[in-house]
Amino acid sequence: MSRAPRSAAARRDWGREEDGCSILHVDMDAFFASVELARRPQLRGLPVIVGGAQRGVVLAATYEARAFGVHSAMPMSVALRTCPQAVVIPPDHHAYHEVSVGVMELLGEITALVEQVSVDEAFLDVAGARRRLGPPTAIAALIRARVHERYGVTCSVGIASTKFVAKLASGHAKPDGVLLIPRAAAVDFLHSLPVGALWGVGERTEAALARSGIDSVAELAASDVATVQRAVGKVAGAHLHDLAWGRDPRPVSPGRVEKSIGAEETFVEDVADLDVVQSKALELADRCAVRLRKSGMVGRTVSVKVRTSDFRTLTRSRTLSTPTDVGREIYLAARELLAAADLGGLPVRLVGVRVEGLGAVADSVRQPTLEEAMAEPVSVGVAVATRRALGVPGARREAEKAMDVVRERFGKVSIRAGATSRPPSEARSATTFVPADLS
Repeated sequence: MSRAPRSAAARRDWGREEDGCSILHVDMDAFFASVELARRPQLRGLPVIVGGAQRGVVLAATYEARAFGVHSAMPMSVALRTCPQAVVIPPDHHAYHEVSVGVMELLGEITALVEQVSVDEAFLDVAGARRRLGPPTAIAALIRARVHERYGVTCSVGIASTKFVAKLASGHAKPDGVLLIPRAAAVDFLHSLPVGALWGVGERTEAALARSGIDSVAELAASDVATVQRAVGKVAGAHLHDLAWGRDPRPVSPGRVEKSIGAEETFVEDVADLDVVQSKALELADRCAVRLRKSGMVGRTVSVKVRTSDFRTLTRSRTLSTPTDVGREIYLAARELLAAADLGGLPVRLVGVRVEGLGAVADSVRQPTLEEAMAEPVSVGVAVATRRALGVPGARREAEKAMDVVRERFGKVSIRAGATSRPPSEARSATTFVPADLS
């Protein structure tokens, strides 16, 4: 959900005319926090924060916590000073992914024209569903009821004639509401907003516009295009001027493919031992691989992100010879990238692993590695090589898929990839480790 500024004047009834308003923007309310409250109903009404404890950041906060000034991306230490009575819950990305997939499938029951734009929001074009389900406001009510019934979470819906206005409307409908902006009222609605509400207007752009005396969308619309372009650039200026007048011709584009899958973690204390950092990278690579396999995707590029104790952030990437969904292959690439990164001798505060260049596993062709080929009996080597060239996964992938089954049945901490020896602090853990150097 966007944290763009909103206008109290925009939260009103703009009219009931629905003709031409076939675009819906569905946005889950405080998504991660809502999923947690659905599992912990005893926490409803309390300020709840989802995020890493102590040195992490806020991933989501309930509206009770937001009332104290807590917002996403805020350092957890600041959030707890702002709202010391908050209940902090560590994130469960597997649970959020499951609910997200379910909600998107539910939206697909409404119309085939669904464009998912993030884990918790999507655009729908319901022009073709009106005869079957009624006007857009009735469809919005149906969506909200089904989402709450199936998953115990709420969503807000914006209805308009364009994607841009529909997204702004959903933001002003929060929480758990619907806002219709009739086609004839779109410009008036836009002109009631601060300029920071527009897509593409961040802090720097907002400051540049303010230096030209433009603080609201109405002032931007009234300005000469050349004036706006001088402030923020030729292309951006023309685009923002169009948005200020409600001009947004983009259609809802279904079939959007997720561009990357990643995971990162902030250490409780800065870590100077590279082995510890690499061990965490192994865990993150495994998490990425699980999500890839669950999504039926493979990735070609592995990137790492490292933040040192002075808050300097480094990113490095490497493209693999063949796409993969195998945690070990992702980890080996990440380990090499970490070893080559110049950290200036500083300890590490955060490490992340990401897989990019995604594609469907069914469309990929995987060649066997040398160690896999040598591990096969000579008598069946040709057949095995042929099967793998056609995309049949190797032994390591089968082992990791077996781990997926165990996690599904006994919980995600029941088994995980790990080094050949356990850290002393985990010597008594019941977790089963699969050595990273097994092939």
